[in-house]
Amino acid sequence: MRAIVYEQFSVLPRCRDIEPPSAPASGVVIDVEATGVCRSDHHAWSGHDATITLPHVPGHELVGRIDSAGSEVTDFQVGQRVTVPFVCGCGRCRWCSSGKAQVCPDQTQPGFTHFGSWADQVVIHNADANLIAVPDDLPASAMVGLGCRFATAFHGLRMRAKLQAGETVAVFGCGGVGLSAIMIARAVGAEVVAIDVSDSALARARELGAAWTVNASGLSPDDLSAEVVAQFSDRCPHGVAVTVEALGREDTIAAAVSSLAPLGRHVQIGLLPAAPVVDMSRVIGLELSVLGSHGMAAAEYPEMLDLVAAGSLRPQELVTDVIGLEDAPEALGAVGTNTGSGMTIIDMSR
Repeated sequence: MRAIVYEQFSVLPRCRDIEPPSAPASGVVIDVEATGVCRSDHHAWSGHDATITLPHVPGHELVGRIDSAGSEVTDFQVGQRVTVPFVCGCGRCRWCSSGKAQVCPDQTQPGFTHFGSWADQVVIHNADANLIAVPDDLPASAMVGLGCRFATAFHGLRMRAKLQAGETVAVFGCGGVGLSAIMIARAVGAEVVAIDVSDSALARARELGAAWTVNASGLSPDDLSAEVVAQFSDRCPHGVAVTVEALGREDTIAAAVSSLAPLGRHVQIGLLPAAPVVDMSRVIGLELSVLGSHGMAAAEYPEMLDLVAAGSLRPQELVTDVIGLEDAPEALGAVGTNTGSGMTIIDMSR
């Protein structure tokens, strides 16, 4: 089968033929219909992920149909259209049993712990615990992002922060996951202010539902926080209910925490190269919550899929580029310098 393979970190991979996989007893092989190009793929290719062994096939956001299934798979059938969270649980531990597979100690991740979806086929382990059936009539562009960026943002806002209609949200960083958070917040009826240093990213944020935007260029964390709070001054003079940090920067985390009202909730999605300093005195004094979001378990998908099926949440609006598998190496290399605010997907039929 065709696959994108890299044999050295930070050296562009190439498309070549490799042996097709076989389904493990509890897993499946999926014929990939489409797959996403994510900043996490670039992070791994750059050598920043200890789980990667070489040679390697990237890719962790996907939609496709089951080609074959192991003898222990009982809940899914060959030919069924499915997607999968990028964090797959073991299906047996207490975290998986309680529907929290995203923190499973024995998790697998396609494109990280084993060969991923930038290939004609991909293996998914513990299929009954991790696969999500998806409608045949929804376009692939609406499904691909549900494996990572939309799932992580949805889990952070709805399951961790318990965001409700009418609440206020500040999203710091308008890349793929930040824009996903904006779309999700609007889908559930929240009011959103978007923060970025790029005018084009902020324009895209407005298109996707942000009511207000703040350009953070040249602003200190304190000044940025003041600008954010000012957007809601008539309704929430003491700060916003929820903040999302989607960049992975200590200064924007500081601004986000400073923007929260008493009892506010901060959702941290952006990955950081080192542990940040957080104003714990403020966290304690205002009883703030600092919440991480690391993907989303399959058990939590129904609410998000219902919004997509109803048209209230349209992940396909985030897609700006559709490429073929042969074009994927160049797209991977471009991620490090790409300042665009859209999503690139790989259509395996091209």
